[in-house]
Amino acid sequence: MTVITHHIPDHILAAYAAGNLPHAFAIVVASHVSLCDECRVALEAHQTVGGAVMEGADSVAVSNALKDNLFAQLDEPFTPQPVFERKGVYPGPVVEALKGKEPRWKKLGMGVRQDILAANDQGSVRLLYIPPGQAVPDHGHNGLELTLVLQGSFSDQTGRFGTGDVEVATEDLDHTPIADEGEPCICLAATDAPLRFNAWVPRLLQPIFRI
Repeated sequence: MTVITHHIPDHILAAYAAGNLPHAFAIVVASHVSLCDECRVALEAHQTVGGAVMEGADSVAVSNALKDNLFAQLDEPFTPQPVFERKGVYPGPVVEALKGKEPRWKKLGMGVRQDILAANDQGSVRLLYIPPGQAVPDHGHNGLELTLVLQGSFSDQTGRFGTGDVEVATEDLDHTPIADEGEPCICLAATDAPLRFNAWVPRLLQPIFRI
């Protein structure tokens, strides 16, 4: 049985429940909730509270401009929802993002590979494949990064992250994630800004790899 020790922070779950998370982060949250009973219960609590607030609110007349904006939002991608069926190591929301196909891995070097599942001006979400013992180049962050482990594990300055765990990285964190020995580490990672690499070679290749 997988023991999950690193969870989605409560304020991010609340934003997801309210439909306020960018699509890339919502895929990670939906995937984690698909694997984690504890966060599933917490999400249901947020949804219950939100529903009660909506039912108790008075109706308010809105302008035509606001109506047009609301209808425009309906045309945007729906917020990914937890799906409790899996395909191999991939939880349901990842399978949906892959459109039922296998990942289309592209080499990044040193055996590391990626498949960008979605990207827009609000952020990107990708699958990462990291061979055992391989390090991701030392880097910081210009925004938020959520990384969910789907297979294997990795370790960095903040601890060890196994299957189902989520690392929350902010602008305060500089780290060098290293895949642990054993099976390859496969992660789902979402960012809302480019990473901040400390070595010049990763910085040079960054625009090519869209990291």
